[in-house]
Amino acid sequence: MNVDQQAPYNFYNYTRAQLMELLSGLGKERFRAEQLFTWVYRRGVTDFDQMTNLSKTFREELKSKFIFHLPPIVTAAKSRDTTQKLLVDVGQQKTVECVLIPAEDRMTLCVSSEIGCNMACQFCFTGKQKLQRRLGVADIVGQFLQANSQLVGEQKITNIVFMGMGEPLDNLEGVFGAIDVLCDGAGINLSRKKITVSTSGLVPQIKHVAEAGVRLAVSLNASSDELRDIIMPINKKYPLKELMAACAEFTQETRDRITFEYVLLKGVNDSLEDAVRVHNIVKSVPNKVNLIPFNEHEGSEFQRPEVSTVLKFQNELIRRGHSVFIRRTMGRDIYAACGQLRSKFEGHPGWRTANG
Repeated sequence: MNVDQQAPYNFYNYTRAQLMELLSGLGKERFRAEQLFTWVYRRGVTDFDQMTNLSKTFREELKSKFIFHLPPIVTAAKSRDTTQKLLVDVGQQKTVECVLIPAEDRMTLCVSSEIGCNMACQFCFTGKQKLQRRLGVADIVGQFLQANSQLVGEQKITNIVFMGMGEPLDNLEGVFGAIDVLCDGAGINLSRKKITVSTSGLVPQIKHVAEAGVRLAVSLNASSDELRDIIMPINKKYPLKELMAACAEFTQETRDRITFEYVLLKGVNDSLEDAVRVHNIVKSVPNKVNLIPFNEHEGSEFQRPEVSTVLKFQNELIRRGHSVFIRRTMGRDIYAACGQLRSKFEGHPGWRTANG
């Protein structure tokens, strides 16, 4: 974090520790950062004149030092299943998508961490859009605050998954800075165990997930290095043996189990033989497995498997002792399902469907 940049500073870009450093650099008391966090994130107050436990002189000085800028919502789409997808403007004529996913006992927000993605996973719509920019803390925290503002009544976001656009572990500063803000006890105070960071397999960066105290999901999606090299090019750099070693280290350090995500591609990775190989790959790591039937999108060569194939795959893993869940597909009609997110561009099918 560069505290030497020129004012005004966007408040939402800073963790409380960074804000303390910034205020100290301005000759102000460091404990004021906690007061500011409480006003802004817990009480929703961004008018310094209303922060009555701060001196009037200090409030006047803050007005010249900070602005409060959130990425505005460009448009919103609502699925038949009540999933909501938001397109937010992150500046420089760039946008990203985030998704509110309702369930009986929770409201999950799927956030994006990058505009585009460098991982080039063959089954992912975002992967067809090259990385344009890594999102800053304010861009990510802004997705949470803006999405929360769309909820009505007693609804509120209870869980966050970093499974939107981009590879979260390719953006350590933005992702983990945002997590620090979201979980800060002086403000939003979201439990770290309610946050999941997903990775395609950036092995050296997995340690940061453990250090942050949040949950880890690993996109596996193949039962051999040969296939994974093709559909997930990151595997050429960090093959399955290295990935599993990092996963084992994570579980030993955190005592958490890992969620292995497995996108089922018809005729590619969905056979019973694949299920047996998946078992052999992950059996030594405490885990649960999320099966994700492929969500089709324009230009994809892959197809969604039959329900019977998915159930057979699930039952084979269950028979071998795993906890296996089939992810309920939400928001397919607005291109809000897993693997379907992408920045707005001409002819994007999700917004065309939603907005006519």
